[in-house]
Amino acid sequence: MSRPTKLFEPYKLGPITLANRVAMAPLTRNRAVPAGLVPGPLAAEYYGQRASAGLLITEASQVSQQGQGYQDTPGIYSRDQVAGWRKVTDRVHEREGRIFIQLWHVGRISHVALQANGAAPVAPSAIRARGKTFVNGTFADVSEPRALELAELPGIIDDFKRAAANAIAAGFDGVEIHGANGYLLDQFAKDGANKRTDAYGGSIENRARLMLEVAKAVAAEAGADRTGIRISPVTPANDISDSNPQPLFDHIVDQLNALKLVYIHVIEGATGGPRDNAPFDYASLRKRFSGAYMANNGYDLALANQVLEAGAADLIAFGKAFISNPDLVERLKTGATLNPWDKNTFYGGGAKGYTDYPTLAKAEPVE
Repeated sequence: MSRPTKLFEPYKLGPITLANRVAMAPLTRNRAVPAGLVPGPLAAEYYGQRASAGLLITEASQVSQQGQGYQDTPGIYSRDQVAGWRKVTDRVHEREGRIFIQLWHVGRISHVALQANGAAPVAPSAIRARGKTFVNGTFADVSEPRALELAELPGIIDDFKRAAANAIAAGFDGVEIHGANGYLLDQFAKDGANKRTDAYGGSIENRARLMLEVAKAVAAEAGADRTGIRISPVTPANDISDSNPQPLFDHIVDQLNALKLVYIHVIEGATGGPRDNAPFDYASLRKRFSGAYMANNGYDLALANQVLEAGAADLIAFGKAFISNPDLVERLKTGATLNPWDKNTFYGGGAKGYTDYPTLAKAEPVE
């Protein structure tokens, strides 16, 4: 049995106390009920099974129909979606867990089949990403986007603000803004996707503007002490890049700190890939931010302990390991073997590969 470490100590996150410093990272599973994109009963079971995590962060959930980029992902913009999410939060709270929802607009990482009336996806600039999306049961190239008009941006901000209000109404303990992985806010921030010449393009301050305006609006609605944000300074995910990410993200984190957000959730390196794909000083972000620093990407127990003991992070997010190990916290704490995951059931489907992974207390193999 491994010696208990800081990873398993309680942590005060704003007004709430987490049972431990383990976070379940947002994981897209494409299992919303297609009619209305509502989280169904299986979602309540899935998150309830994982409520021993200090903090659950839900799969990314679009703030509007326009924000959807993948088949059968849940939303947080309709009354039915709020009701569906309320069943999830109730289940998690019954098991003494804490849960935030991740608010999402995919921008150009979408397909005309998912947009109202077959419209083009939107982006800071009309630059098509070299990437895929999951639509009609298969992976397909993303569609050609159109550039958002300046007059449309307040509506995007309002969509995030409304989604935050809906999240609180649905019983969430807080919200996480998705500012990472090449989706809309990240697209505006990075010069590889943003070629605008107006107040939202060009300089670092201009490119960061939309992300920061969204953060300000969401924090005003949900409370800054219940608002986090996910960023990924150097990931190449979804064909995103920036020519000089260090000053860009130093500026972004300085401004997020001024808003007093409760945490930054930082993907270190390439999402789901190498942690050292590009040079970046994450300690600079840590020093600039007075709230919690949640570290993500490639963490195992040893690395988590090392980083926490060094004071380089406050919380550690685990991703795919939570898919196949609903009791991941207990397995890490006791040194138990982890269940392997089945990539074939990551996206779409039903209970198989979603709610049927065994716990230590019921250790039958997954069929």
